[in-house]
Amino acid sequence: MVGFGFIGRVHAHAHLSLPLFYHPLPLRTHLIGVCTSSSQSGERACRQAGFNFHTCSIDELISHPDIDIVHICTPNAQHFEAVRAALNAKKHIYCEKPLALNSAEAETLASLSTTTPTVHQMTFHNRFVPAMMRARELAEGGFPGKLLGFRAAYLHAGYVNPDRPHSWRLSKALSGGGALADLGSHAIDLVRYLTGPSLPLQAAGEWQSVAASLQTIVAQRPHPATGEPLPVDVDDIALVQAKLQGGAMGTLEASRMATGTQDELRLEIHGTEGAMRFNLMDPNWLDVYHATLPEAPLGGDRGFTRLECVTRYPSPYALGATKNSVGWINFHIHSLFDFVQNIARLEEGKPLLTQSPTLQDGLAVQRIMDACLQSAGKNGVWQDVQNDLHN
Repeated sequence: MVGFGFIGRVHAHAHLSLPLFYHPLPLRTHLIGVCTSSSQSGERACRQAGFNFHTCSIDELISHPDIDIVHICTPNAQHFEAVRAALNAKKHIYCEKPLALNSAEAETLASLSTTTPTVHQMTFHNRFVPAMMRARELAEGGFPGKLLGFRAAYLHAGYVNPDRPHSWRLSKALSGGGALADLGSHAIDLVRYLTGPSLPLQAAGEWQSVAASLQTIVAQRPHPATGEPLPVDVDDIALVQAKLQGGAMGTLEASRMATGTQDELRLEIHGTEGAMRFNLMDPNWLDVYHATLPEAPLGGDRGFTRLECVTRYPSPYALGATKNSVGWINFHIHSLFDFVQNIARLEEGKPLLTQSPTLQDGLAVQRIMDACLQSAGKNGVWQDVQNDLHN
């Protein structure tokens, strides 16, 4: 584990949970080493999660002969060197979003990954909400028909208070972007997951061009130790219009200033045969509308139907009744299970699972975000997305 802040602890929790949640497991994992910024935090990580050793050297961690899997859980600016080192060492890689600070870095990593015979995945854990897995299943079957449009929004309120201290997330050099990179990356990936070029309802395909507006509401925030005002040079709010290659259009909003929200990831997809909608604050349900049902006085049978997805993960998920309500940590655990399952499949000579988010997906999201930044810098002019991932 490279990095052991909040998200590193989430990843460790997922590893420790796998034997309890899945039976049989395709393979067992063990927490061997952790790389942290100080020996004190490393010692704490060992106490909390049971790592065998800690170090402040990424090279020492990655080169360790007992380590086969490397998690990248650091601030964004450290992703590139850590992922590149792990790829060169031919380790399996599980990387938090975004893949890198910009498309140039992401292209280098994605290209290198094509010559490295290991599993490399992004932690786009929202793909592994049961409702989103069901939505993907419907999309693979051709629903909701030819794509007409989408609406996506990921809304937080964590930065509304202007006295919240400055952090690496508010520095472009360390984060690569603000709300767009932090939250928008998840929403972009979900739209691609459910409307992407591999699905039969396309006609939609990859994102072709974007027009974006980025806004910084609080221009300075206090240093966490001294209180000295530090500049904020990333977006608090991002508003994006998107054109897809098949002609459909959509909107995306990412905000860390949406007062009254908590973890509000909203998604609507409209097609010629119906629609799907989802809200992460109500994650047990996928709402589906079938436009092919006949109209009738008083409405007939038309209307949104709520599918009770709850924790109905497929076998070998084995933690009790599948009627239980689902929670955010479940998505991370199943995302990691998908990654571990792919490692087992690779060792058995089987093809990797098609729903898994790869570094190529990380690159595609990075290119879209970079196009948004370029558009915003030109006062919202439409900007092409260079998304031919096979060049």
